[in-house]
Amino acid sequence: MDFDLKSLELFTRIATIGAFAKAGEKHQLSPTATTQRVQNLEKQLGIKLFHRTTRALSLTPDGENFLTHARRILETVEDAKNDLARTEHTIAGVIRLSASLSFSINNILPHLPEFLKKYPNIDIKLDLRDTVVDIVEQGYDLAIRVGTLASSTMIAKKLVNNPRLLVASPDYLARQGTPTTPAELKNHDCVLLGDTRIWSLTDADGQKHDVPVSGRLSTSYGGAVTIALRQGLGIGLKSYWDVADDLSQKRLVRVLPDFTVTPHWQIWAVRPPGHRSPRRVQVFVEFLEQKLRQSVCV
Repeated sequence: MDFDLKSLELFTRIATIGAFAKAGEKHQLSPTATTQRVQNLEKQLGIKLFHRTTRALSLTPDGENFLTHARRILETVEDAKNDLARTEHTIAGVIRLSASLSFSINNILPHLPEFLKKYPNIDIKLDLRDTVVDIVEQGYDLAIRVGTLASSTMIAKKLVNNPRLLVASPDYLARQGTPTTPAELKNHDCVLLGDTRIWSLTDADGQKHDVPVSGRLSTSYGGAVTIALRQGLGIGLKSYWDVADDLSQKRLVRVLPDFTVTPHWQIWAVRPPGHRSPRRVQVFVEFLEQKLRQSVCV
């Protein structure tokens, strides 16, 4: 039996995100055309693939069985493409990438010219926001995430560790004093990111200190925290990559350097579940990992 690969891709996407219209958008299909494509596939197979109501969508038992075969077929085709794409000029396509704005300014955007020059047939659509997006529902090939990952069906690859530290400006510490124990942070203005109000530190003996912190400024944008710290508004908790230049130029200095911030964070490349990652995505992840290993360290 001959299968239309685009119909198989559409079917697996619908099965993954549970929505006809959203799946059809990636293939530039209207809801009506998406439904017709699935109906044609069902007719060709002689089975019903989905249970569909106004409120819910689910695979039939035959649909669940066929999903396994469809993914295997697509993986085989993708493997063949990967084997053929042996040079930079033969690797082609669009990478739909999601990443945080704060991280990308210093760690992705500066490297894109080199990557795009090396792979002239790859295009990148980069969505920058400091919130976690649903990469399956919104059709991304890849997300770069910083921190600890929640349990999910996503496929994640750790790129590098992401050390964090407490920092402040010399001016702020001259005015307010330098804390020598985690407990003293309660007496300081802290510049806060998001809803975090407890900072966890571990001493050299492995004892953990959970310290409630407060401050007059909180923000959802990590870059704003860095600017505020430079202006002497308090003590902040930052990733090393975000303040490395400030530390080397003495605009900021470490606070409580004998303590380790926990939990330990990493930088991850996250992609949707399913078939093997396209070669264009693989080479980007390999490229970015190399760059991060050169810059994200203490």
